[in-house]
Amino acid sequence: MEHWKCTLENMVNSNILSAFANKKVFITGHTGFKGAWLAYALCKAGAIVKGYALSPDTVPSLYDQIKEGLNIESVIADINDAARLEEEVISFQPEYIFHLAAQALVRKSYREPLYTFTTNIIGTANVLNALTKLERPCTVVAITTDKVYENKEWHYPYRESDRLGGCDPYSASKACAELVINSYTQSFFNLSKFDTHNKAIASVRAGNVIGGGDWSEDRLIPDIAKSLSNNAAVIIRNPAAVRPWQHVLEPVFGYLQLALQLSANPVKFSGAWNFGPANAGNLPVSDIVKQAINIWGKGTIELQVEPGALHEAGLLKLDISKAINEMGWKPRMTTTTAIEKTIQWYQSFYERHIPAAKLVEADILYYQTLLNK
Repeated sequence: MEHWKCTLENMVNSNILSAFANKKVFITGHTGFKGAWLAYALCKAGAIVKGYALSPDTVPSLYDQIKEGLNIESVIADINDAARLEEEVISFQPEYIFHLAAQALVRKSYREPLYTFTTNIIGTANVLNALTKLERPCTVVAITTDKVYENKEWHYPYRESDRLGGCDPYSASKACAELVINSYTQSFFNLSKFDTHNKAIASVRAGNVIGGGDWSEDRLIPDIAKSLSNNAAVIIRNPAAVRPWQHVLEPVFGYLQLALQLSANPVKFSGAWNFGPANAGNLPVSDIVKQAINIWGKGTIELQVEPGALHEAGLLKLDISKAINEMGWKPRMTTTTAIEKTIQWYQSFYERHIPAAKLVEADILYYQTLLNK
């Protein structure tokens, strides 16, 4: 960590974060994995941040690890509580809203389908309905998932215009959330009347996100890190499953960039966007595990076959050409680098006992150097 002598506060360059200094930003799901990374970056950049989420549901959790150093107004409440959510949005008067709150686990969605549908569909509607009561300009980036597409299990990468669908409750609920976003955009925030409502909305469908600080259940990288830190075999269920793997900072900075561009040109940048790796980043689970073990320096693999296993997609790729050509966004890390940074994060946390906040800040600073190249 000694290499990073500067801090986010005194890093002087024309970067995305600096544009959010003194801006009022409302984040739903700030206690989650991606939400915590986003909140940390914005707070350290000088944004005025208010978070709205349930308490973290893992021990440890990234938010609990880093919250002491954050200047954030944290509201612990349910996205399904429409009245409370509206009250918190209206009282804060945000300039930007990032909606990340969700039930985000596929296997959990089979156990708790009604909760998943309610949280992901109605919760999204609650956010946008609160927006109808906000009497100031506001830019909204709503986060869904790469799993919103009707997955045909083919090698064709899905484009934003492809048909939505979903087999498992999680995927289906997120596809429905996209319909809710489109409905509110067309019904209440139509771009043809932007000058009267001044609300700009976009949705983002990001690929499988990895990075330090994710301790969610049934997630590949957290399971690898836990196993390796405990000298246990890494258990994998679907070694051949292919996903678009990317480091968490790729979509996080993508959300921020999109919000700025959407605010400046709502007609051009509204709608849906895919954020994912280059095609070379679409790798099977087995490759990810082997790379992780090699980086950590030890470990074994154990295949676990589950009789009657619940359905999970076997192949999924994203077409990110729209974001590249129209936003100027592109992935800055290869998947190999993303895996390396992630495993090193966990190894530093578990074996070297480096505080999570220092690890998060170091990765953000590293990513900013990639943006400036």
